[in-house]
Amino acid sequence: MSATGSGLDVRPRRSGDRRLPIRVRLTLSYAGMVTGCGAAFTAIVYLFMRFVPSYLVAEDVRLPVQGVGGSTSRSPGGVAITSPTDFLHVLLVVSLIALTILAVLSGVVGWIVSGRIVKPLAAINAAATRAATGDLDHRVGLAGPRDEIRDLSDTFDRMLASLQRAFATHRRFAANASHELRTPLATTKTMIDVTLADPDSDAEELRALAERVREMNQSSIETVDALLDLADVDSATLTRRPVDLAPIAAAVVRGLSAEAKSGNIDLSGPAGATTAVGDPVLIRQAISNLARNAVRHNRSGGRASVRLSVHNGSARVTVTNTGPPVSPVSLESLTEPFVRGTGRTLTRKSGHGLGLAIVSGVAAAHDGTLRLHPNPDGGLTVHLDLPRVVTTG
Repeated sequence: MSATGSGLDVRPRRSGDRRLPIRVRLTLSYAGMVTGCGAAFTAIVYLFMRFVPSYLVAEDVRLPVQGVGGSTSRSPGGVAITSPTDFLHVLLVVSLIALTILAVLSGVVGWIVSGRIVKPLAAINAAATRAATGDLDHRVGLAGPRDEIRDLSDTFDRMLASLQRAFATHRRFAANASHELRTPLATTKTMIDVTLADPDSDAEELRALAERVREMNQSSIETVDALLDLADVDSATLTRRPVDLAPIAAAVVRGLSAEAKSGNIDLSGPAGATTAVGDPVLIRQAISNLARNAVRHNRSGGRASVRLSVHNGSARVTVTNTGPPVSPVSLESLTEPFVRGTGRTLTRKSGHGLGLAIVSGVAAAHDGTLRLHPNPDGGLTVHLDLPRVVTTG
């Protein structure tokens, strides 16, 4: 399989594709521009003197030669100018000598100036080379005046920081996913081994084992389904249309009422009304995950509520619940896959740890925001802001 099939063109450059380094090209450009301007000026002066003569040669004229003691004389060693043609010839020779000196000086100055311009690009190239090897910690950190190269350097640093965060998140996701999927498999294997190791196991014990295995298998299915939902959010093509959030939130609350009642949790709402613009399926999924988290990450006798409102021109869904205290330091990590407010220890009905990650993906897909605030007495207040339908008249 060729390298081009994977989207990368790693074919070697042909000899005809070779180009001079940018510093050499800049130097030649500067020198060529200055030399060209000098040549044009010389040509204009020469043509003016050639075709518009305004002088007369009355006698044999020789160029003055510096004498001893600073005196000048027209010595026989000078250049004799006896006609306009001689004068134009001398003018042309002197101009060509001056033009040659000008070309050399402009090349030297161009080489120095181009070096100062290329130096920041060399620093960016060095950082890109390190990033290509997997080292994303390095930053260009270019100082100096704010210009196009400085903007390019800052943009490149931001790109490196974004890539570093993305790769770190993917590594944590892979590690957490491996752990979450391996734990139920290892638990199931242990339960089967313990039961089979007991020669006195009867049908009742085997049935109990089958029920526990079924429960663990259902948990694995839910985890895989959540992973697929998260992937769908990241790759979904949105169908944007006005979505009334009140009936969606009411249906979510009704669907969770039995689970809330069994956990002795007072689930109320939805209060208020608002209309957002977006994909109704994804929005329903986000509200459902927020409400489910509010019920499952709660305490017996606690409360959970869903409110709808308009905030700063956006349609806001606010879900509040009681529960264990949440450290403000851990708020950002809660939107990462497989992270739970009570830690990563898997407990029954504690959820799969992907709820807030899915909601965060839905918010990003709708150009919205997801904000988490810890409550003073425990639990969280979550605000999901989505684009809102603007009515006129």
